[in-house]
Amino acid sequence: MIYVTRVAMLHVMNEKAERLRQARITAGYRFASDAANALGIVASTYRAHENGQNEFEFAEAKIYARKFNVDPVWLMGDAAGAEIGIPIPTPKPRAVDPPNATVIEKVVGQARKIPVFGQAVGGVDGEFLMNGNVLYDVLAPPILSDISGAYAVSISGDSMSPRYEDGEVCFVDPSRRVKRGDYVIAQIRLEEGGAPLAYVKKFIRHNSSELVLEQFNPQKELRFEAHTVHSVHYIALAGNA
Repeated sequence: MIYVTRVAMLHVMNEKAERLRQARITAGYRFASDAANALGIVASTYRAHENGQNEFEFAEAKIYARKFNVDPVWLMGDAAGAEIGIPIPTPKPRAVDPPNATVIEKVVGQARKIPVFGQAVGGVDGEFLMNGNVLYDVLAPPILSDISGAYAVSISGDSMSPRYEDGEVCFVDPSRRVKRGDYVIAQIRLEEGGAPLAYVKKFIRHNSSELVLEQFNPQKELRFEAHTVHSVHYIALAGNA
């Protein structure tokens, strides 16, 4: 009984070794040493598996099978395994759905530029002459890309710090109604026919008698007679441009 069992084991080992040899040759490795080098193992170890001197386990069969592109079950001598030459099944890429995008008209307002007004040095309260002097042009943010007359101003000084810092750019929506607590740019014309002075401040109120604005640094209120107010426009957002 022991003899029969040993003969059966030797038969299985020889079959595994032969399948390993066939797989190596079919994979294009002419010599066992070439396969060992490709596998990164000692050549004598691989040869012992291929000539049946030493048995190899399923973990090793998986390594060999991956390199030789065969089924590890087949390498182990299982009759139910794959036949030599049949590659290990690989996952097929998922079918790609046909494109469903539609070409539409160009989005209105993209890449539109608006002027940035201001001057290098502001007045005591950060005011500057709004005389049409354009410092440069800047791309309009999306929320202003379709707003007619949108513009931007460059902050001079730190009168509204920490809300707005020196050199920061405020983007203005002249079409939006302002309410208490909004931040605005108010243009005040102190002399008839003269260029208005622009103030970037916090809006308090505007009635038939006066416009009241709040300043942060130093903290105070600025009051202007109603007849001197040229415009009060809403600041939509600010940042470094």
